[in-house]
Amino acid sequence: MAVSESAAASPAPRPPLTVPRTVWPGVAASAPRPAKAEPQRIGPYTPLQWLGSTVVLGVFALALAGIAVLLARFVLALEPGRDFLAAFPGEYPLPEGAPVGLPVWLNWSHFLNSFFLLFIIRTGWQVRREKRPSAFWSPRKNKKRRISLTLWFHQAVDILWIANGVVFVVLLFATGQWMRIVPTSWEVFPNALSAALQYVSLDWPTENGWVNYNSLQQLSYFAITFVAAPLAILSGVRLSGVWPKDAARLNRLYPVEWARKVHFPTMLFFVAFIVVHVGLVLATGALRNLNHMYAARGAVDPDAFTSDPTGLLIFAASLLVMAAGWVAARPRVLAPIARLFGDVKMR
Repeated sequence: MAVSESAAASPAPRPPLTVPRTVWPGVAASAPRPAKAEPQRIGPYTPLQWLGSTVVLGVFALALAGIAVLLARFVLALEPGRDFLAAFPGEYPLPEGAPVGLPVWLNWSHFLNSFFLLFIIRTGWQVRREKRPSAFWSPRKNKKRRISLTLWFHQAVDILWIANGVVFVVLLFATGQWMRIVPTSWEVFPNALSAALQYVSLDWPTENGWVNYNSLQQLSYFAITFVAAPLAILSGVRLSGVWPKDAARLNRLYPVEWARKVHFPTMLFFVAFIVVHVGLVLATGALRNLNHMYAARGAVDPDAFTSDPTGLLIFAASLLVMAAGWVAARPRVLAPIARLFGDVKMR
């Protein structure tokens, strides 16, 4: 009898098992397996990758900091280093007639500056990352122009911050306080280097901010007031809706790409300054410094923490105000305020 070609090609039957069968194929054996879920990401990396990168970078930063401390101590231990410290202790005398102490108006301006900067940095970062705004704002006279509510809040706080800055600079020159933060001698540069070496060596310079800032502080305050702030304002105005878009010649002289390249790094500079500034304020005599900056008081014993906690209490109250403002700065609260100046449409 002839065997078909298909039968000849079929495989031989499997021989019977020599042991009792204990497992049988079920439905799950042939069912398709679900695709593996993608891990959640924060930006380009997963939380675990961010944690690992932070640990590695932290260890690397600590190693660099340790090397910098040892190097600074080595330089200052040499005879040329000791001679340099003797010649330039970290500060130089102020001009005659320079005011002593910090007035109350400066304390208030300092708090308002901190309060406004908190929201400027927050909303600036939100605008940079915002993809689907929850609400939009339009001016009543130009309904076609529409910006996110976050950007409106960012620009509104910018205006308040600029107004506070103008008042601060005017009073600064009207009262002579400018001499404390504007360099008046070329000795500011070697003294700033001396102060920097003392900070890095962890043998910090003796400070008396009530009378005179050290040269590194003076250069920092000058840069943040007369360099970084104007750069932030000029680049922000170029990116805002108040800039004339039809001015072709003006736009060629000041391209929007330049403003973008300046605005974000300037914000990062402000963040770095705030971190270092707050850290040094708390680490170099918190009670004394807070009394200077928030209570306009200079006669404080640095060794007696409970002698006069006025500045500390005002500082704590200012943090509560900032925290309350942070919580309140959401569309439900901002929308009614924004409607006073234009139209708001919720998504």
